[in-house]
Amino acid sequence: TPQKMTVQDVPGAFPTVDVPDHAHYTIGVVILIVGITGTLGNFLVIYAFCRSRSLQTPANIFIINLAISDFLMSITQSPVFFTSSLHKRWIFGEKG
Repeated sequence: TPQKMTVQDVPGAFPTVDVPDHAHYTIGVVILIVGITGTLGNFLVIYAFCRSRSLQTPANIFIINLAISDFLMSITQSPVFFTSSLHKRWIFGEKG
């Protein structure tokens, strides 16, 4: 039976660079701020669109589509990246 190869079996597959701890923390904080701002801002755009009848035009459907996509990206990606930055490595396993 063939054996499953992993990244650890191939030396030098993903070379790493020593990054100072403060760089990880700085990037983590920036991503957290961007995530919170993106979540709140896009939520307010979606809320205003749903509450105001005059904003519900065909042209604004594209804006809402973008706001929903950006909102979902902020909700799902920011916490993952922030947590990884604080741990200074990928902590979500091979499938994550």
